[in-house]
Amino acid sequence: ENRSRPFYTFEFFPPKTDQGFSNLLGRIERMAVFNPLAISVTWGASGSTKDRSLELAGLTQAEYGIETILHLTCTNTEGGMIDEALKGAKAHGIQNILALRGDPPRGAEYWIPTDPRFVHAKDLVAYIRSEPEYAEQFCVGVAGYPDGHPDHDVDEETELENLKAKVDAGADYIVTQLFYDVDGFLDWVRKVRAKGIQVPIIPGIMPIQSYASFLRVTKLCGTRIPSEIIAALDPIKHDDQKIKDYGIELCINMIRRLYQEGHIQGYHFCTLNLEKSVRKVLEGLQWIGDGQKPAENKL
Repeated sequence: ENRSRPFYTFEFFPPKTDQGFSNLLGRIERMAVFNPLAISVTWGASGSTKDRSLELAGLTQAEYGIETILHLTCTNTEGGMIDEALKGAKAHGIQNILALRGDPPRGAEYWIPTDPRFVHAKDLVAYIRSEPEYAEQFCVGVAGYPDGHPDHDVDEETELENLKAKVDAGADYIVTQLFYDVDGFLDWVRKVRAKGIQVPIIPGIMPIQSYASFLRVTKLCGTRIPSEIIAALDPIKHDDQKIKDYGIELCINMIRRLYQEGHIQGYHFCTLNLEKSVRKVLEGLQWIGDGQKPAENKL
């Protein structure tokens, strides 16, 4: 069986302070030696960190020569903000956009469109594909939600239709929201494929860093947590090191199953700007540390 080597991407968010920004650059430089296929940079809710997002993505692309994916959201995109961001990305040599609707701005309970042209992620995808200036420049990804979208009170069928609409609008690949239920994920992939969606699906993987952050993030994302994970975490919840070690083992086992049973080639690591757990997961999989190199192909 001649399967191509696995690849992986690392997601970072731009810190608000100059010191944090500088610390993160050092971390990205250290993690660049793991040969990620791409580095992905988030866009703040309401575009609050947009300049830092562009700066970070541009630096990563220019300094380390790693393909960079800029997240772009429809949240608070008054006036020409989308064009400004796309022109900025192009000027920085960025060729990859992850098109998202985005979260409601901080303090707001519901998401409200600020530009009638950009209500859904599919509108953003269609816009990039329809403008000659952007159509050839950008490879476009969209988000998939194996556990359902936290803001959408809709059934799974409607959710799959929404995903198909984003792909039909011109998306090249899907990156999923983080999850911990591998069976549920593989089941969801089968349903996505049954809808006629053929583009690559890259699962979002988040190593557990602390009990509190795990609970906060999974609640925010509406993530299903298998009972055996809750049972394993409960007795060690006050021991940060044990939680981290468990998180690493869990990710290694999840990825092994996804690779073997789901034939999943690529993995998107939500790093939370931390390097140790991701490094230990990659070492545990023997994807780094012994001259292993992931695939060199473009997304």
